[in-house]
Amino acid sequence: MQSKITTIFNSIFEEDVYQGLSSYPKYLYSKYIYDEKGDELFQKIMDLPEYYLTRKEFEILSTYRSDIAQLFESGEGFDLIELGAGDGKKTKILLKELLRRSSDFTYMPIDISQNSLDLLEASLSDEFPKAKVRPQQGMYFKVLERLAELRHRKKVILMLGSNIGNLLHPKAITFLRNIQIAMNPGDLLFMGFDQKKDPQTILDAYNDKTGVTAAFNLNLLERINNDLKANFDLKQFKHWEVYDPETGTAKSYLVSLKKQEVTIEALNLNVSFDQWETIHTEISQKYDDKVVAWLANEAGLTIQQSFTDDDNWYKDYVFTKKID
Repeated sequence: MQSKITTIFNSIFEEDVYQGLSSYPKYLYSKYIYDEKGDELFQKIMDLPEYYLTRKEFEILSTYRSDIAQLFESGEGFDLIELGAGDGKKTKILLKELLRRSSDFTYMPIDISQNSLDLLEASLSDEFPKAKVRPQQGMYFKVLERLAELRHRKKVILMLGSNIGNLLHPKAITFLRNIQIAMNPGDLLFMGFDQKKDPQTILDAYNDKTGVTAAFNLNLLERINNDLKANFDLKQFKHWEVYDPETGTAKSYLVSLKKQEVTIEALNLNVSFDQWETIHTEISQKYDDKVVAWLANEAGLTIQQSFTDDDNWYKDYVFTKKID
């Protein structure tokens, strides 16, 4: 009779890396790219001419800021609740407009990182001293559960950047349904969705010629080296991007250039790679109106309105809770 060996993990990061690299095919979660270096690389990605997403959403928010603000406003005031505010650059376009209109609102950015919230709050205090800001630290849905009890005035839930695209459709429906549960009739969800377009444009956005995106993807292995005492040779892995225009799914991989073995000391784990074996690191889903309407319907939401850029490459949709 064999005894089952239980591996004890000191963090979710350790467990996810162990599970991902012990699976076939291998995978790692893209959220772990974002350490200090990963954050810096992503800032560089957003400035790349190929990476249109940030630029297009800036265009939408700048062009339609007055219409969007009017949509958000309520006679009793409203709470603007943002999931994953980051540095708040795009959100500040809306905050500035709302303050210009003397709108009655409280801005509630949600993030798991208290440090990120502190930095954002300090930045907003300098730029918009009159804004009412109440940061909410914690996981999105735990905080939303708590905020669901706020029924005395309108809630506007904001999620910019097409982060929903990191989820395949079944998980995206679950994600949207969890938001819908936290909404009351009259509340709004304002969310960005990157649109289907020329496949080459999409591939270029995730595989720039300067190699910044490749370095960003490879940073996942570098973080494992640094945090878990691994010996990945980054030169022996290649960043590779594919896009399926039928499903609208872009996928990022790291491809092993040779047969090799990697040791992860902190996990007491040896990982073998065949030549050309892959680690799947990220998906970036692209959408059209039909797909977004289907996702919304499955989650108990209805599209009220949408805003797009001049090229129709990106859309911000406004959803309401479906009334049966």
